[in-house]
Amino acid sequence: MRRALDAVLFSSVWLSGAAAVQTAASFHRWPAAGGVNGRVVALVFAATLLVYNLDAALPFKHRQPAAGSGRKAWQQRHRRSLAALAAGAALAAGYFFLADGWWHYLPALLPLAGLALLYSWPLVRWQGQRRAVREVPLLKGFLIAGVWSAITVGLPALALHRPLAEALGLLAQRFCLVLALTIVFDIRDLTRDRAAGTRTFPLVLGVAGAKAAALAFLAAAMTLGYERGVPPLGLGLTALAAAAVILLAEERRSDYFFALLADGVLLVPAVLYLVGK
Repeated sequence: MRRALDAVLFSSVWLSGAAAVQTAASFHRWPAAGGVNGRVVALVFAATLLVYNLDAALPFKHRQPAAGSGRKAWQQRHRRSLAALAAGAALAAGYFFLADGWWHYLPALLPLAGLALLYSWPLVRWQGQRRAVREVPLLKGFLIAGVWSAITVGLPALALHRPLAEALGLLAQRFCLVLALTIVFDIRDLTRDRAAGTRTFPLVLGVAGAKAAALAFLAAAMTLGYERGVPPLGLGLTALAAAAVILLAEERRSDYFFALLADGVLLVPAVLYLVGK
């Protein structure tokens, strides 16, 4: 059972499922449009699986020490499997992309795809070293939250031929929630980011300051949800789960805390919304 759990969590299947469920929930922003488009949900699942496993399989990452991280050690042992999973996800995502005519939206989707796929690649020379986009001070969390929100909200809007302006409230709410949770993962990566010179919230503000910032973004997400008319019970449960993860986050926490619980918070509002429907 533990090997199966490791495979689901550390291969990003669990995280990709969260992206898929959030995408399905986004379709309910337009209830008269015919319900959830399963092919779009499958596209988001495959694309998320591709991005995270391609990132995990990068050659230079497997030359880095695991530094006590069970997740990283697992990924290093299963690098070929992760690469194969990324290849399979690429084929699936490519099929949906071409078969469903998403190439018509290529000018809008290409920047998002580029940021997602090249986020960890050290392509830009700065101060005598090659740097990745994720190494720009404080940008990492905003970048992840922006791409995640744009995909899980924007693709349903495009699929239903609705203007994204109609979903700006949902987009902003999801952005703030994801940003709050990315700070939790910055706390997990504190030592590694310090060694790499990546200026994240915990390194700039300290762990306590980073948690305060994460709680502020969480409060913003809940306020936006309230203004959108999200049921108070769903907002309350989401806030409780996210706040608990933020307050309990420490670098020494197990990989399961982050991979299972912190990523699992992303499922809470979407699942509650879908169940309520």
